[in-house]
Amino acid sequence: MTKVKDIKFDIKIQNHIWFWGLYFLLNFFRWGAYFNDYEYSFKSNLIEFMLHIPLVYFNLFVLVPRLVLKSKYLQYSLALLASLGCVYILKTGLTYYIISKNIWPEANRDYQPFEINHILAVCIGELYVLAMASSIYLMLTWLKERERNRILTENQYKIKLEYLKTQIQPHFFFNTLNNLYALSLEDSEKVPDVIIKLSLLMEYVLYDIEGTKLTPLLKEFDYIQNYIEIEKLRFENATVFINLESNIDNINVPPLLLISLIENAFKHGGINNHELTIKINCKIINNTTLDFEIINNFVLSQNESSKRGIGLTNTKERLQLLYKNNYQLSHQIKFNFYIIRLQIPISNED
Repeated sequence: MTKVKDIKFDIKIQNHIWFWGLYFLLNFFRWGAYFNDYEYSFKSNLIEFMLHIPLVYFNLFVLVPRLVLKSKYLQYSLALLASLGCVYILKTGLTYYIISKNIWPEANRDYQPFEINHILAVCIGELYVLAMASSIYLMLTWLKERERNRILTENQYKIKLEYLKTQIQPHFFFNTLNNLYALSLEDSEKVPDVIIKLSLLMEYVLYDIEGTKLTPLLKEFDYIQNYIEIEKLRFENATVFINLESNIDNINVPPLLLISLIENAFKHGGINNHELTIKINCKIINNTTLDFEIINNFVLSQNESSKRGIGLTNTKERLQLLYKNNYQLSHQIKFNFYIIRLQIPISNED
């Protein structure tokens, strides 16, 4: 699982350097070729970029978070105008005293400082650079933030999924320990068999599927078989048929997804120790769908008042997280038989 704390979302310093460097070269060659005076272009762009860069970062890291994000738009407008005024004074003064008395040669006539056209030209130029650089930075920041939110959502999904999986494990072990306790009170010779089966269940849960997204369906059936054997020790009158109608050698499923359906059949079918028959059908449909069906007999009047465990609720939540709406879970009662059927997309992932 990706750790959120290991992910860095800041735009690297070298990327800032690359941006300003390439932008400087573009302006240098553009205006140098325009006037055929590369020396002037280099000097003027050097002065401009010495002012562009602080203005852009002052806007991004001071004005925007302190004023725009707090809906102080009037204060932001005044601060931006003041910043542009400072930039104009510095640019004009540096150009006049360092480069040329002609502060705006691009206009093809001599301009004096603080003429309205020159002020507008400088301010519009600064706003253009400010808007372009800020747009690029904010777009990249938005993309990074979107990726961060995606990872956070994915991690929340994984945490929820792991929670549901770990929630169901103690549920089964609790039931099994109850079975073991009941048998021990009877001084039953079956206790050692139950302990062995329980150890196999715990080995599967604690080691075989730890941290795994999918597990081979064959291993899942081994786990199911051990669970059934434990339940059959408790319900001596239980008969379980497993019918595998397809080859499942290369099929993988989320671990512990199917077991709650079987647990439900024992829980509601084995009330008052009446004769219990469970049939499990498993097949692959069109090489795309795993069809898992459980049929068990039950007594309607008894089941109407029985409490519902966490198993099926847990299974439904996991199915929704894993497959969204790309699954089918249905159940029906027919002639005192309870039929539950699950269909999920098959996976051949390792």
